[in-house]
Amino acid sequence: MKKVSVSIRCYEELNDFLPQTRHKRDFAVWLEEPRSIERLIDSLGVPPAEVDLVLINGESVPFSYIVQDQDRVSLYPIFETFDISTVTRLRKRTLRELRAI
Repeated sequence: MKKVSVSIRCYEELNDFLPQTRHKRDFAVWLEEPRSIERLIDSLGVPPAEVDLVLINGESVPFSYIVQDQDRVSLYPIFETFDISTVTRLRKRTLRELRAI
């Protein structure tokens, strides 16, 4: 079976789960077999519950998406100011509800 290579970038506080050498930059990951984006995220040490938006090659995908060779993966944490409900495919509603204090 051919190995799968993907380019990954984590944004903002998701970097806290990664080694310093992977903070705020693209890094390559080689996979022995295809896997879901949720399993890939978990294997990086990033809890999927902390991810609010996954883009693959610029398109929102669900956790069940199976990564393909040469995919570009962008992982975003919970959005505090933007309503992403029209673009996210992970959940029916965003993780947080904003309220005035």
